[in-house]
Amino acid sequence: MEMIRGLPLEDALKVLDFSPKRAAKLVAKVVRSAMANADEQEADLEALFVADARADMGPVLKRVWPRSRGSADILRRPTCHLIVELEEKQAQA
Repeated sequence: MEMIRGLPLEDALKVLDFSPKRAAKLVAKVVRSAMANADEQEADLEALFVADARADMGPVLKRVWPRSRGSADILRRPTCHLIVELEEKQAQA
């Protein structure tokens, strides 16, 4: 998320497409979704940049994991919320 914060939209997608990180595909999907939402609201796609990109804590799925002698451990599967905010650059006069 820190790699794309503050970049123009096209540059952010290029960085994510060539990143070897596993989460880059998921973040690119969120950026493309934000771009589609901005297009529906008739924003200028050429002037958009990534204003904020963060991953917040989501709900935790708790599962029971059987252990020896009838005991059990709790297996926690944390999730996260990916948030990408786009803004338009103001025209410099």
